[in-house]
Amino acid sequence: MKVTVLYAGLATPHAGWVAIDELAELLARYFEAEVLSPKPAPGPWLNRILHPHQSHFEPLDTAGGDVLMVVARGPGDLAMVNAIADCRKKFKKMVGFVTDSYFQAGFVMETALFDAITVTAHEDVDFPKSRYGVAVHQVYQGADCLTWVPRQHKDREIDVMGFGRTPPSYQACFSQRFHVADSPCLYLHSPLGNLAGPNVHLERGMLFKLLHRTRISLAFHLYVEPQGGRPRSMMVTSRWLESLLSGCIVAGRRPVSRMADEMLFWPGATLELSEDPHAAADELVTLLSRNDEMEQQRRSNIFHSVGHHDWRYRIIDLCSKFNLPVPQALNDDLLRLKVIADLYKPQ
Repeated sequence: MKVTVLYAGLATPHAGWVAIDELAELLARYFEAEVLSPKPAPGPWLNRILHPHQSHFEPLDTAGGDVLMVVARGPGDLAMVNAIADCRKKFKKMVGFVTDSYFQAGFVMETALFDAITVTAHEDVDFPKSRYGVAVHQVYQGADCLTWVPRQHKDREIDVMGFGRTPPSYQACFSQRFHVADSPCLYLHSPLGNLAGPNVHLERGMLFKLLHRTRISLAFHLYVEPQGGRPRSMMVTSRWLESLLSGCIVAGRRPVSRMADEMLFWPGATLELSEDPHAAADELVTLLSRNDEMEQQRRSNIFHSVGHHDWRYRIIDLCSKFNLPVPQALNDDLLRLKVIADLYKPQ
């Protein structure tokens, strides 16, 4: 079976999407696939005005094959198929994984070209199905647990870490509280040096090494002090999965959604902070004073992440929903995941 994987990560690396790029890279490895990544190109000016979410790409050369798998950061990435001339004729089957599927305005007319796509939330199934007549399945986001799980015990000398989007009032309060010289707490935030470009993949390892040495990782759902005009969602993003996999205690404001209930199902998976940032800072100090008591929770977070949220489980789901054979190498790695999960089974 000739498989081609199409994704944005090689042409336009971005720190916020590396976890999704890892899915594409795993698909390419297991299916021994051709990998394509189109470079963005400016479209006609009138089209940019009339269709602001429509993307244009430089052409890609491929002979085609049996299956084209598109890993889409958002619905607009489904338009990457335009980089392949006569793509519908070149591939017997076209399927897509859409991450930010809640962003309905981002869906493009190319969605109708696909045989099937997946969305990350149950609530997102109906729109593309009814609008474009495409088969739509639900598959949650994942993480590359087999690569990034802690392999050895490390002292957790970073007390609190916030990476990515942190609500401004909490960021200001925590900085004023913990950065002063007489505070014993170390609050590390925004540790990544590159938001875009080739070094974001290199810094991925740095991020996880920092998380492995962190006691509490912050995570807030997208309705907490929203910024910008983009639609909001109560989705569980990479931040939760990466922090839990690393053995952090995750504190902040948990999404209120079916997705959160189903993915973060074990006791203590997340701890709620107060809506008042100053009260939240006090709560963090209290949690830090109980650090030794949290060891079993750390093990539980790692155990459930490795046991339920690795991308390889999602690839099994994709194979089932898209009617594709499961590669043998994938089955071998699932056994490795079980061995690692057993190491962290709560005592």
